[in-house]
Amino acid sequence: MTLQTPEHDEAHGGGLGSRLNWLRAAVLGANDGVVSTAGLVVGVAGATDSRNTLLTAGLAGLLAGSMSMAAGEYVSVSTQRDSERAALALEKRELATAPQAELVELTELLEGKGISSQLAREVAAQLTEHDALRAHAEVELGINPDDLTNPWHAAAASFLAFMAGALLPLLAIVLPGPGQRLWITVVAVLAALALCGWGSARLGSAPVGPAVLRNVAGGALAMGVTYAAGVLLGAVVV
Repeated sequence: MTLQTPEHDEAHGGGLGSRLNWLRAAVLGANDGVVSTAGLVVGVAGATDSRNTLLTAGLAGLLAGSMSMAAGEYVSVSTQRDSERAALALEKRELATAPQAELVELTELLEGKGISSQLAREVAAQLTEHDALRAHAEVELGINPDDLTNPWHAAAASFLAFMAGALLPLLAIVLPGPGQRLWITVVAVLAALALCGWGSARLGSAPVGPAVLRNVAGGALAMGVTYAAGVLLGAVVV
C-alpha cells in the first residue's frame, strides 16, 4: 500500500517546483514587498506630506513584512519537507515488509509512463536492486531523497527579496520633494511590478503578457484604494 495524497499525485509530474523553490520565493517576496509597502506609503501620503511620517511608516512596513514573509515561507516549506520525509519513511517500511508488491507497483508505474511490460519489469528489477527506495521516491513520489526542500533557503530568499522590493517604494516616496514623490512612486512601483510579473511568468513558463497585466493592475488598484483611504482619513483627522 502506498501513500496517496494530492501533493504526491502532483509530484509525479516532476521536481521543478522543488528545484526552483528559493527562486520562486524570491520573486514572490519581492513582488509582495513592492505592493504592500507601496500601498502603505501611498496611503500615508494621502493623509500627510511629512517625510518623517512616511519614512517611519515605510520602515515599519518593511521590517514587519519581511519578517512575516520569512516566517510564513519557513512554516510552509517545513511542512512540505515533513511530508516528504513521512512519505519516504512510509515507502521504506513498505519496501521492508512487502518487497514483491512494491516491485510490482514500480513495474506498473513504469508501464504507465509508456514502457512496454517486459522492459518495465527489467528496469524495475534493476532499479530495485540498485536502490529500491530511491527508485520509488523518484518514480512514485517525485522526490529526490538527497535534495529535499530547504525551509531556511526559502525563508532567507523571501526575507531578502521582500526587503529589496520594499526599498523601492520607500525610497521613491521619501527622497523626492512633496510635489513629485507621489507620481514618482507610482511610476517606479508599476515598472517594478511589470518586471516581477515578467519574472514569475518566465519561471512558470506561462504567457508573459497576462502575468504582467495582472501584476500591474493589482498594484495600481492597491495604491489607488490606500491613497483614497489616506485622503479620507486625513480629512477626518484634520
